[in-house]
Amino acid sequence: MTTIQQIITIGMVVLGTQFTRWIAFISFPSNKPIPSYIEYLGKVLPPTIFGMLVVYCYKNINIFSVNHGIPELIAGIIVVCLQLWKKNMFLSIATGTILYMFFLQAVF
Repeated sequence: MTTIQQIITIGMVVLGTQFTRWIAFISFPSNKPIPSYIEYLGKVLPPTIFGMLVVYCYKNINIFSVNHGIPELIAGIIVVCLQLWKKNMFLSIATGTILYMFFLQAVF
């Protein structure tokens, strides 16, 4: 890529990012009530995404492999326990990821 192409690409990414940030404020101004279906989506989408993440993480486990999915199971249990205890999704997912990588690299 030439320098001009790089500048244009960065500019397009910046504009696309800013547009996606502003569209919510343009669509739902603060002086109007938020539609009920948007509030509903705000309540159901986070647990749904968390469920999809769980399915994605466990879909390729081979119980006939050497570790039988033990690192995934331990990290998953830690994530669930942390989520129930602290109710902080970032903490739960970050800790589970770090523990899983530790188990893969150092233990199993």
